[in-house]
Amino acid sequence: MRKLRILLVDDDPYILSGIGKDLESEGYHVNTAESGERAIARLQETHFDLVITDLLMDHIDGIQVLKAAKARSPETMVLILTGYGDMSSAIDALRLDADDYMLKPCEPEEIKFRVSRCFERLEASRKIRLYEKMLPICCVCKKIRDDSGQEPGTGQWVSVEKYVWEKAGIAPTSTYCPQCAAAVKKEMGLE
Repeated sequence: MRKLRILLVDDDPYILSGIGKDLESEGYHVNTAESGERAIARLQETHFDLVITDLLMDHIDGIQVLKAAKARSPETMVLILTGYGDMSSAIDALRLDADDYMLKPCEPEEIKFRVSRCFERLEASRKIRLYEKMLPICCVCKKIRDDSGQEPGTGQWVSVEKYVWEKAGIAPTSTYCPQCAAAVKKEMGLE
């Protein structure tokens, strides 16, 4: 399994070093950016599973980093970290899809817990999307339940051929794979 990738953004080198080392000791792959500009450049170069960004920075702030991260990949988790938090900034960040919001200074155990919680939610979200893409196929007759435009689990059961024709406009033909052809020949005594 690949290491989860974190982009840590802060204009304070002590924050980058301290939090970065703590997260690397937990087994995460951590990249750092000392400004919002550098963070946006890194986001364009590499995919990150989580961005931890300071809220207040010169020129490009944490909200702009949040927007850039979500625009590049809505799945990317974003944790806003600030020493100047107020209710208004927290609400603004959460309205813009920030996944968490923390006040500095923070204890190493607290940031590790919050990061872990972000990754748990990310994993759950990825599983849900995977399950949503799965096609229910009957293990006996091999029909597919087509839930398109309906409540999941309530669709009609249709043949594979009909499903492929309706969804992709492809007319499948029936044939035998080599193993099934050999089994049918053997069963019919044609070998």
